[in-house]
Amino acid sequence: MASPTFTELPDDIQVNIFSFLNPCEISAVACTSRRFSPLPGSPSLWLAMCERRWGQFTSPASWGPNCTPRRLYRALDQWENLIGFWRRIGHGHGSGGADATCHPLLFFQWNSDCITGSLVSPCAEPGSYCVLKSPFLWLGMSQDGEMVSYRQLQEEHELEAGPGSDPEQATVSFVGPNHLVVEPNGGFRSGDEDMEVVMGIESSSPPDQATLQMYQYFANRTSPCGEKGVRRQRRRERERRKSGLVTEHFVRITHYCPTPTRPLQGLWKGICENRSLEFYLVAYDDIGGITCRRVGEPGTQFSGYSPIFWTPNADFIEPPFSKEEYKIYTSREHLRGDSFSLESRLVSRILCINSSYDLVIPDLTGAPGGNLRNVEGRVWEYDDGTFGFGFLRNDYIVDLKHVALDGQLLDSVGKSRM
Repeated sequence: MASPTFTELPDDIQVNIFSFLNPCEISAVACTSRRFSPLPGSPSLWLAMCERRWGQFTSPASWGPNCTPRRLYRALDQWENLIGFWRRIGHGHGSGGADATCHPLLFFQWNSDCITGSLVSPCAEPGSYCVLKSPFLWLGMSQDGEMVSYRQLQEEHELEAGPGSDPEQATVSFVGPNHLVVEPNGGFRSGDEDMEVVMGIESSSPPDQATLQMYQYFANRTSPCGEKGVRRQRRRERERRKSGLVTEHFVRITHYCPTPTRPLQGLWKGICENRSLEFYLVAYDDIGGITCRRVGEPGTQFSGYSPIFWTPNADFIEPPFSKEEYKIYTSREHLRGDSFSLESRLVSRILCINSSYDLVIPDLTGAPGGNLRNVEGRVWEYDDGTFGFGFLRNDYIVDLKHVALDGQLLDSVGKSRM
C-alpha cells in the first residue's frame, strides 16, 4: 500500500507540521499552489504557531477572546524581547514618585494571559537576602483585541490579576535591541505604535541626552506632520510633567545567569559591611576578561553602576592551594545574611582580581611599584556554584547568591508585605 502524500494527510496534522515554520516561510508555501494559498489567513495555523513557540511560557488561547491569532503572534513576537532583567538608567521617577529611584532593576516575566514587569530592589531589612518586587508594567490584549500596556500606580496590586483599578496607559518602545523606553501615554495608541522601534542603535550603551534629543528633533522635523509633530511632542511633555510621570529608560542585562563556561557571569546579591543588601553584575568580555559592577540607585555616583573588581583574564588557580592562599581565605570573616546556611562550603577554585579603585582613582597605589595590597583581591568559587570576593586590604569576604535562576526571581517579597 502506497504511503499517503502530504496533501492527503488530515488537516490537523498538516497544521501541526506547518506550525514549525515562521511567517515568511508560510507566505512562501502559500505561493506554491492554490491549495496552500489560504494558509496566511488560517486562524488555526497562527494559533498552532503561537502554541509551538510560546506554549511552554504562556497560554496563547487565554490572551483575549477578541484577539485574532495572527495579531497575537505579532504581539508575542515583539514582547518576548522584554523577558528578563533590565537596568534602570537616568533620573526619571515612575509610579511611586521619588520612591521609584530605589528600584535599580526591572524584571519581565510571562504569565498565562499577559506579560508583567516588576521593579526589583534590595530589601531594606539588615542582613536579609530578600528582594522587593513592586508591580510596574502590565502588557496584554484589550477587549477589542489590541495590544495595550499599562503602568501600575497602585503598587500593592498584583499585576498577574490584571492592570488593576488605577493604571496609567504607557508606551513601551525599543531604542535598538538593548535600550527600553517607558513613557506615559495620555491617549490611546494602537499596538503597532506601542512597540515601535524608534531607533536602530545596536549597542547596549544608551545614547546620551543630547544625542537622544537630536534624534527626536530630526524625527519630528522629517515626519509628515512637520511642525505639528514638534508642537504635539511639547504638549505631551507638559502633560507628563503635570501628572508627575516622566519617561523612564532601561538597558538590557543580556546575561543574568551563569553558564558552565562562564561560572561567575550574571546578577548576584550580597551583604555588605554595613549589613545592607547590594546587587552585583559580573560580565565577561570578548578577550577573556571579567568585570564586576555594583548595580545601585540611579542618579548616584557612577550613575548607580560603579565598578567593584576586574581581571584581564579568567585563569583560575586550581587545587591543591598553597599555604599562603589558604591563609588569605581562612583569616577573613564571611559577610553573610541571616538566612545563609551555616554549612561550610568547599572552595573549588581561586581567581586573582584587582580592585576597580585603581581604575577610578589611578594614583591610589602611589608611584610605580607601590603597595599592590590596596588593589589586589581574590574570588573564591565554591562547590555549590556560588562565589565570594574580597581584597587583601580588607578582613572580610562578601559571599554572593543568585538573584534569579531558570527565569525565576529568588527570595522575592511583595511591597504590600513589607
